[in-house]
Amino acid sequence: MDQISYTAQWTAAARAQETERPDGIVRDEYARQLAEPRGFELLEHYRGAGVVDFVAVRTRYIDDALVRLLAETGIQQVVMLANGMDVRTHRLRWPPGVTVYEVDHDALLDEKQRRLAELDAEPQVNIVSIGADLAGDWLTVLTSAGFVPDERTLWIAEGLIFFLTEAQAGRLLRGVAGASQPGSRLVLDLASAALLRHPMTQSFLQRLRDDGTPWQFGTDHPAEFLAAHGWTVRDLRQPGEPGAGEGRWPYPVAPREARGVPRSWLVSADLS
Repeated sequence: MDQISYTAQWTAAARAQETERPDGIVRDEYARQLAEPRGFELLEHYRGAGVVDFVAVRTRYIDDALVRLLAETGIQQVVMLANGMDVRTHRLRWPPGVTVYEVDHDALLDEKQRRLAELDAEPQVNIVSIGADLAGDWLTVLTSAGFVPDERTLWIAEGLIFFLTEAQAGRLLRGVAGASQPGSRLVLDLASAALLRHPMTQSFLQRLRDDGTPWQFGTDHPAEFLAAHGWTVRDLRQPGEPGAGEGRWPYPVAPREARGVPRSWLVSADLS
């Protein structure tokens, strides 16, 4: 599997470790098998960077946001962008009539489906797998597979934006906005620009660069960045705040007004 797929494996390993905690906030019974062959090795490689804690909080935030937004809006069309080895399609309860489009590399989707079949894992929702490169014309591929731009959509972009350049991130968000109807929603996570600069994070970031998966973009002003590309932030949290792992996040939560602090953002937005 390629390097991006290795990223999917170590985040699966993080979900597996959280699932196996007595007080874990995530339940993913498939994660341990989906983390093979290198997920736990890579998790050890990145140890000390708070990876397990962040993946746990991020996963729970997005799980909760997805369930809540589908219940509140009645949206029937969900697109998951580069969601790797996550299997929300199998481990969450879904309202009737929803279709989930998973957009990722062909090889990763095929491997995930093969492993889930070996585990006799049954999806809880209708899934359409879209093998496409997000750097290419993936929206055309998505539409040809049955996605309806004239319907409201819930978009999920987990663990994606910081791997892109600022220009690529903006282009992706504008493309998603352009393929959305009023009432569509977006849930994603972002790194802060300060996180990419801070001395405490440089060892972790260097390991990512050495492994060929550098984090390239962060913003200290997530609401403004999203607004510039068509999205209005409705919920913005840092790990450890209420509704985002409060009590599970083991690190102090910096006040929003503090400058130069490395942060991650968990965001729910709607179409401007």
